[in-house]
Amino acid sequence: MMLRLLACLLLLLNVATAMARDWQVTPEGEALSVILEKAEAGDYVRLAPGTYAGPIQIDVPLVLDGQGKAHIKGNEIGSVIVVNATDVTVRGIKVTGSGSDGQNRDSGIVTAQSADRALIENNVLLGNLVGIDVHGTKDAMVRANKIEGRLDHRMNERGNGVYVWNAPGSKVVGNDIRYGRDGIFVNTSKQNEFIGNRMRDLRFAIHYMHANKSVVRNNISLGNHLGYAIMYSDDVVIEGNLSRNDRDHGIMLNYTNKSTILANIIEQGGEKCVFIYNAHKNSFRGNLFSQCQIGVHFTAGSERNSIVENAFVGNRTQVKYVGSKWLDWSVDGKGNYWSDHAAYDLDGNGIADAAYRPNDIMDHVLWTQPMAKSLLGSPAVQLIRWSQSAFPALLPGGVVDRHPLMQPVQPEIPEWEEF
Repeated sequence: MMLRLLACLLLLLNVATAMARDWQVTPEGEALSVILEKAEAGDYVRLAPGTYAGPIQIDVPLVLDGQGKAHIKGNEIGSVIVVNATDVTVRGIKVTGSGSDGQNRDSGIVTAQSADRALIENNVLLGNLVGIDVHGTKDAMVRANKIEGRLDHRMNERGNGVYVWNAPGSKVVGNDIRYGRDGIFVNTSKQNEFIGNRMRDLRFAIHYMHANKSVVRNNISLGNHLGYAIMYSDDVVIEGNLSRNDRDHGIMLNYTNKSTILANIIEQGGEKCVFIYNAHKNSFRGNLFSQCQIGVHFTAGSERNSIVENAFVGNRTQVKYVGSKWLDWSVDGKGNYWSDHAAYDLDGNGIADAAYRPNDIMDHVLWTQPMAKSLLGSPAVQLIRWSQSAFPALLPGGVVDRHPLMQPVQPEIPEWEEF
């Protein structure tokens, strides 16, 4: 009985495959929108080089292939390509001409809630308000697209490169995103993966809101206002990412808990390598925080985090923390590397023989009373700093690393690969 059933299924599959049509479409022929209305499930629609009028809708499972030389141009109203069916592939197409309505998220390509398992790959999306809107689509793949947003609005009024809303299981991999507002904006989703993307000249490279149990790995953020903003999210893995020359923060955790921040490089930032606000039970390990004004700034009760085996190199202020608690940043006899620690290691075990305290009494005074900066050169301030170095017990509390490392960690970030 089972063999007969299997044979019937194979027969039906072969019949369906045989009935699938391979459409060869040219710009001079019938309108693309009309052909897509005629197409049936399983069809392959190939576009010859040239420009095609949009907008278009895809309402059955098929492949729309521009072969790298076709251009679909919208009429600057609404979205250009709207995918409504499951198992649709859109590849190799230049897409321009979306509308400018931010409330309706006018986009180059939209995958709707009914478009599960959509594959959007190797497209070039230029000057649209939103590049790709993954809107309620489960298990979508957005891969190896080039997205350049608009520059004719204020930054906060521009659209995002890729917008992911309520799209569990969806992945955004290997895209090159520039201009617009945020590179990837994720809202109210879970179990997503954002891997190997390059993002430049944006507000935030990756912006999380209420997105749990997801992965942010091997991405590159260059010259944005902020690299990786993880907000109101739990169980996020942030691993192997690069933030370079981001103006405000490399990584920001805001109401983010139980997450792993592993082997990232945050360097040459304008303000803070890492800012932690009301975020708890997170693990920072094996990261390099280098050449920022502040290495790590944490506040709003964010003391319950593990920060160990990281390297703090060349930051003007390594740690900013105003609190009365003593926090030991070492675990099982290992702490972090500090470039400004005059360390010695007599027994040669790779662990400094003296503890490191990144802040002194005057740091606390200056952070709580900024007007006190006018007294920095006074003998009284110098006496206070000398007294604290001679008698560490005078400190009211703060960060202490009792087992500093003698050598910095150096994470390896994969080279960006052009698609």
